[in-house]
Amino acid sequence: MSVVPVELRRFEPVSDVLVLAAVERAERHRERQEVGVWLPHIAAHLGFVAGSWTTRRLRPQLQALVSAGALSCSRRHGLVVWALTGAGRRRLGRARQAGEVGELPESPQHRQWRHARAAAGERIEGFREQARGFLDEAGWLLDAEHAPSDAWFELGERLARACRRMGSATYCLGEWREPDDARADIDDRCEPADDGLDRDARWHRESLRAGRRNTGRWDDPANLGIAAR
Repeated sequence: MSVVPVELRRFEPVSDVLVLAAVERAERHRERQEVGVWLPHIAAHLGFVAGSWTTRRLRPQLQALVSAGALSCSRRHGLVVWALTGAGRRRLGRARQAGEVGELPESPQHRQWRHARAAAGERIEGFREQARGFLDEAGWLLDAEHAPSDAWFELGERLARACRRMGSATYCLGEWREPDDARADIDDRCEPADDGLDRDARWHRESLRAGRRNTGRWDDPANLGIAAR
């Protein structure tokens, strides 16, 4: 199993305009069009490990930006969220024109894509061999004179999981396009070839694609992983 490198760093002081840029990008990359973003998301866009250490040091800076009118602060689902105000956007725009913002670290969505692509490249051959082994097992059962029904039920379950994991790795390695930070990278589970399908077939195809980006499920026996025997 590959190990994802820890690339986020401990909090270190950053400029106010870089914090505003992080809030702006976090808002742009939201999965849902809701007002504001949570502090851990802002921290991730700044390249910081989320946790109490980061929260205690970043929150006062966010609150100062609220006092200055550059950010607003509200609650969503009981949690504090932060959002750029019109004044904050104008301040960020002026800072960009003056070259004062600097570069944000790699975005969380690009990091996720890169890690998934690397993991798929590392593991797809093993997935392929495992699926091939299950197909060989199916051949043995077909050749057996009295293969028990339970053997077929269990093999079908393992083979289905192996195929889903193979499909996920194939997608992550060659079909998931590199994200553009100008917009949120959300898997809508649609592909150009779907245009030729009727409504029911298209819905079924899209439902099969659910979770295809989630490499964390590859080793979960209840989902995409192969159940231990």
